[in-house]
Amino acid sequence: MRGRNSVSNPKTFSWFPEEFEHYHREEIDGVRHYVTPNGSYPSVTTVLGKMLDKSALDDWRARVGDEQADFTSRLAASRGTNIHTMCENYIRGEDVDVSMPFNAYLFNQVKRVLDEHVDDIVGCELTLKSDDLKIAGSCDLIALYDGKLSIIDYKTSAKNKMKEWIESYFLQTSLYSYMLWEMTGMMAQQCVVIIAVDEEPEAQVFIVKPREYLEKAAHLCRSYHYQN
Repeated sequence: MRGRNSVSNPKTFSWFPEEFEHYHREEIDGVRHYVTPNGSYPSVTTVLGKMLDKSALDDWRARVGDEQADFTSRLAASRGTNIHTMCENYIRGEDVDVSMPFNAYLFNQVKRVLDEHVDDIVGCELTLKSDDLKIAGSCDLIALYDGKLSIIDYKTSAKNKMKEWIESYFLQTSLYSYMLWEMTGMMAQQCVVIIAVDEEPEAQVFIVKPREYLEKAAHLCRSYHYQN
């Protein structure tokens, strides 16, 4: 029986789960790492955050001031965590807390995409690693999207994005595809980024081929370890 906070008309997803080991997180000098049998590896988001150009973010912070920037960042992080939790619970067939209207609005954008395009779940919130690149991370969803094995990532945004603004999302998901291949031999055919947007009726969906971004992503990882 669904709880009082559950969504209406839920979809029941088929599962074809692979066995994935869970790697615990730890902080090393304030940096998130995953503890693997072959050592502690920095997270994908840590590596990309360190290596990619942040001048636009720095300019925004300078323009609005530290106090407003910190508030906006905390709000966005909290919202993103809530939507991820709602999506994970939904995929697993568990109760989804839709008691907060704004969270429910964003979640329903993602839900419509999942209901229409996604099935045959390989895994949800999986910990992946690469001994080659010495990185690790948690992938939101691995499943068939329109019949193609896909790395699926959820994002939230205050406004619609242009593809050229979100290269970091494609670099992140391409690295997940590489880690999946290294660990299992499974080759994701595409990376799907679903962005729930404030005050928009539908989520944005971007689909790219992992190979388009993997060479740059791998270079960033190797450069990170060379510098650190």
